[in-house]
Amino acid sequence: MFAFSAQLGEIVNPLVRGPRLPERYHRRSPCQIVRMASTERPRRPAHPWATATAVLTATHHGFELATGVGLVLQPELGLAGSGAFWGLQLPVWLVLASRRGGRGDPLLAAWSGAALAGAVVHFVLWPVRRNRFGIPVLAEAEGLDGVGLSAYNTILYAWGATAALSILVDIPRGRRRWALVGLATLPLQRFSAARHFTWLAGQAAEAPAWWNRAVRSA
Repeated sequence: MFAFSAQLGEIVNPLVRGPRLPERYHRRSPCQIVRMASTERPRRPAHPWATATAVLTATHHGFELATGVGLVLQPELGLAGSGAFWGLQLPVWLVLASRRGGRGDPLLAAWSGAALAGAVVHFVLWPVRRNRFGIPVLAEAEGLDGVGLSAYNTILYAWGATAALSILVDIPRGRRRWALVGLATLPLQRFSAARHFTWLAGQAAEAPAWWNRAVRSA
C-alpha cells in the first residue's frame, strides 16, 4: 500500500507542480535584468571613422560623376575601368573597417591618409575664399556654383574630417605611421587631378557625354 502511494505521488506531483523549466526561464531579479541589459548591448563597429571615410569617399566620387566631371582615375582607366576599380576597392575598405583584430589597420591608415590628401588637394587646386564664419571654402570648382558648390564644400570637409579621425581614433598609435603612405600621395593626386580636367575638356569637345557635361556648360 505504501509503495503504491509513493509511486502515485511520483506521478501526481509533477502534474500538480507543472513541468520543470530550464534554468534560463527562472525569474530573475531586477538587478540581474539590468546587468544583462548592460552587457548585451550591440557591439559598435570596429573602425567607425574608417567606415565613414569609405562612405564619404564613395559620396565624393559619386557626386563628381553625377555633376558631370567624370570619375576619379577615369583618364587612366576609362569609365568602365575606374568604375570597376572603385566598385571593388570601396567594399574591401568597408569589410576591413568592420573587422576587429588590427590586421587591416595599416591598410586602413594608408587609405585614410590618401582620403585626407584627396580632400586637401581640392583646396590647393581651386580658388579659396573665407565664408562668414571665417572658414576657407572653395570659391569655384569643377563647374559648380550655388547650392552645388556649397554641397561640394560640405562633402570635402566631412571627408577630410572623418579621414583624420579615422587615423587618430580608429588606428592604434603604433600603426598610425602607415597614414603617411597615403598622405604622401598628395603630389600625385594633385598631378592626376590637373591632368583629369585637361583631359576632360578635350573629351567634352570631341565626345560630348553625360559625364563631361559640366565642362561644356562652364
